[in-house]
Amino acid sequence: MESENGTVITEFILLGLTQSRDIQLLVFVLVLIFYFIILPGNFLIIFTIRSDPGLTAPLYFFLGNLAFLDASYSFIVAPRMLVDFLSEKKVISYRGCITQLFFLHFLGGGEGLLLVVMAFDRYIAICRPLHYSTVMNPRACYAMLLVLWLGGFVHSIIQVVLILRLPFCGPNQLDNFFCDVPQVIKLACTNTFVVELLMVFNSGLMTLLCFLGLLASYAVILCRIRGSSSEAKNKAMSTCTTHIIVIFFMFGPGIFIYTRPFRAFPADKVVSLFHTVIFPLLNPVIYTLRNQEVKASMKKVFNKHIA
Repeated sequence: MESENGTVITEFILLGLTQSRDIQLLVFVLVLIFYFIILPGNFLIIFTIRSDPGLTAPLYFFLGNLAFLDASYSFIVAPRMLVDFLSEKKVISYRGCITQLFFLHFLGGGEGLLLVVMAFDRYIAICRPLHYSTVMNPRACYAMLLVLWLGGFVHSIIQVVLILRLPFCGPNQLDNFFCDVPQVIKLACTNTFVVELLMVFNSGLMTLLCFLGLLASYAVILCRIRGSSSEAKNKAMSTCTTHIIVIFFMFGPGIFIYTRPFRAFPADKVVSLFHTVIFPLLNPVIYTLRNQEVKASMKKVFNKHIA
């Protein structure tokens, strides 16, 4: 049955990460182990921050939200990918593909904006410490959280609307293990040049500008702390270094995927695997391992429940 936009395809066939059964089995085992070790760690971070009265600073409020966003993000692709590894035919419905694409960019866009907010928080804390409690009050934190969720929604809905307007009449094979903009657009049976430009502008340019802006903000912060006392300098350096690592994890693959014309490269699938499965689970853990207050609080929570 043909829809209003001329689409006759009702499902897409996912070609998967690789055609080699041995590599599929290896990746399946590694991702499964990684998933069930790191994911509970993210939920432990959320529980620790929510239950410890000493972790009420905006930094921990945003860290808890980062753990929630990344845990949610990991549910979009990883579970289905693990199931598809065990399936002979990897099929996703047209509506399921659009839904996956929407949540991928909704949560991904929200996380990118959250990292911008966290950079702003660190800038005020380090460069304007006397104004910190005034600027980063609870109402302002919740307002920023609302803005980043709305920003992620607007970013994602633009992608979905543009794709829904495209006709899909065959073929229906997606050369990937999940639905994303570059692969889906290429299957449209019409000229997609203008749509690709709009997508690159919406995803690629936004990703690149956020990345460059974040690097510039942390460069300013690092310059400001050069004259600080040794202890304060070391603590600020540790926090900023952690943020910069996560920024590269978050924005590096995004820049590679979305800031160029939508044509396939050999490294696309590997970059997508890290971008959608590995890095989202690692980000909060990296923050936590370099934050002494959260680590100490997690030990107290763990010991309390064990005892």
